[in-house]
Amino acid sequence: MTTTEVENFPGFPDGITGPDLMDKMRKQAERWGAELYQEDVEFIDVTTSPFTIRSTDREVKCHSVIIATGATAKRLNLPREEEFWSRGISACAICDGASPLFKGQVLAVVGGGDTATEEALYLTKYARHVHLLVRRDQLRASKAMQDRVINNPNVTVHFNTETVDVVSNSKGQMSGVSIRNIDSGEESVLDVKGLFYGIGHSPNSELLAGQVELDSSGYVLVKEGTAETSVQGVFAAGDVQDHEWRQAVTAAGTGCVAALSVERYLASNNLLVEFHQVFSIHFL
Repeated sequence: MTTTEVENFPGFPDGITGPDLMDKMRKQAERWGAELYQEDVEFIDVTTSPFTIRSTDREVKCHSVIIATGATAKRLNLPREEEFWSRGISACAICDGASPLFKGQVLAVVGGGDTATEEALYLTKYARHVHLLVRRDQLRASKAMQDRVINNPNVTVHFNTETVDVVSNSKGQMSGVSIRNIDSGEESVLDVKGLFYGIGHSPNSELLAGQVELDSSGYVLVKEGTAETSVQGVFAAGDVQDHEWRQAVTAAGTGCVAALSVERYLASNNLLVEFHQVFSIHFL
């Protein structure tokens, strides 16, 4: 819901907004009998079968569950961050870099690891120039990524640099980023039209802690090439189990794998209840 323009989802050559894409997916699911509830899940217990899912309004018992809670981009909590989120600030270069808002512009990326350097290099395909803002006096990225960034004439690296806030013009459009030199304390404004966060994501897996096996960063571990977790009947899809690609289309793909896996699991355990859609026939 925090993504405005989605430019790289198959079937939408002119792009589509995140809310519109979700609405179309919801209507398609409902057409085939899915019941959707817009509630916050507050409790999950997958240690005992049937599993228990408790939301703000109801409790559900089930023999299988797909965890697709996603991951949340880490933010800097700048004073004007909310104002310019998706209007100049983004956490996904691959998702938004080619959009008209950023194409051909001077952009900035915050971070010093592999994620930030990859984002900066990717943006050079579309931006006029990219500034990489690094808090430390050196990059944390792999040596190969460091070499690629340093040797790219379209990337300028600013070490010992802290991002202070976003600057706008008289029309309310983002026009720059206020930065501070950590050594001297001197502040200045960098003229850029976009700011990308390359400081990582946090998987939304808190409700599963201690129940399903997670990696050191909190991502749900699945068996290679499947959606199976460490608990039988529990499957994971999307960004909560994907720390690398984090794209809508890859999330949809793993969602398909998870759904088919659930059907196979329930059928093999004689738990499958088939749903048959009833069509109304009208005679004229």
